[in-house]
Amino acid sequence: METRDVALVGSDLLEQLGERIGKYLPRTTSAIISDSNVASLFGDRVRRSLTSTNFRPTLITIPAGEKSKTLKQAGAICDQMIAAGLDRQSFVVGLGGGMVGDISGFVAAIYDRGIPHVQIPTTLLAMVDSSIGGKTGVNTADGKNLLGAFHHPSLVIDDVEVLKTLPPREFNQGFAEIIKHAVIADAEMFRALKNDQANDALALQSLIKRNIEIKSKIVAKDERDQTGDRAILNFGHTIGHAIERAGDYRKFLHGEAVSLGIVAACAISIKKAGLSPGQRDEIVHLLQQFNLPTQMPKAFPSEKIIETLKFDKKFEGRNVRFVVTPRIGSAQLSTDVTMQDIREAIDSL
Repeated sequence: METRDVALVGSDLLEQLGERIGKYLPRTTSAIISDSNVASLFGDRVRRSLTSTNFRPTLITIPAGEKSKTLKQAGAICDQMIAAGLDRQSFVVGLGGGMVGDISGFVAAIYDRGIPHVQIPTTLLAMVDSSIGGKTGVNTADGKNLLGAFHHPSLVIDDVEVLKTLPPREFNQGFAEIIKHAVIADAEMFRALKNDQANDALALQSLIKRNIEIKSKIVAKDERDQTGDRAILNFGHTIGHAIERAGDYRKFLHGEAVSLGIVAACAISIKKAGLSPGQRDEIVHLLQQFNLPTQMPKAFPSEKIIETLKFDKKFEGRNVRFVVTPRIGSAQLSTDVTMQDIREAIDSL
């Protein structure tokens, strides 16, 4: 796969970890950064695999959950790496979902002004989305990923066997990003998903590879998110991130919030980009097929969603940069979307 990110997708890759990493990173010392949930499942296995091939890993565990993705936590991780004697010839392994990948990548970007980062995603969401593209970051009280750096992983290792440990809700949220990729760039994959072609292990591996290709191709056009080409990946995310924050990162998983954001973005796309109501319904039905939410709970504070939007990085000055889809398989950036359009879309959820 010719991408800036080298991604290996297969089964039982954790057992071959030391050997695989050794081909790409002829170094010895490393930090394995994981969270309390994932470390208990895979931490020792990853550490043993590295140790058996003459690596010297240090396992650093942080509390599970989005609340750990802070500058303070990143600093604490760096302090532990310094205490363990890691230097510019070391590397970081991020073992976990998107939160771990974001903070481990951020630590790799800033430690000794940048050391290599290996991503081992343990969720479908991270495999198809956040592990690819080099965006790293931590949250502040005012929003997600407001502090960060572009730092591409040297290697991404997707072992589909780890997905068997995920609860159904956690697994299904990954399909929000897969459906997003289909809507913005791959009508054929959208049709395949409608036919439920994601059931067995080989089909899942193929689906993950396809999503990596889609995202990598878009990222390659605009690595630092400056021209607008990469911005189409934010389809569903402007409102989705605001929903996440309005729910204090507890009410909805990331993919669930993105699902709601996609539904809202479709409403705006009908108005501003000529999306047909029929295709909007197809998108909503596909989200529902994977048990993703398409309607907001009645008691959810919609006004709080609006308030959080002002902290979104996609709002430059007073202009709203909003991604719309004119038809399944295509997307574009619009500056014609108003706050009133967004408010109406949120109210319709």
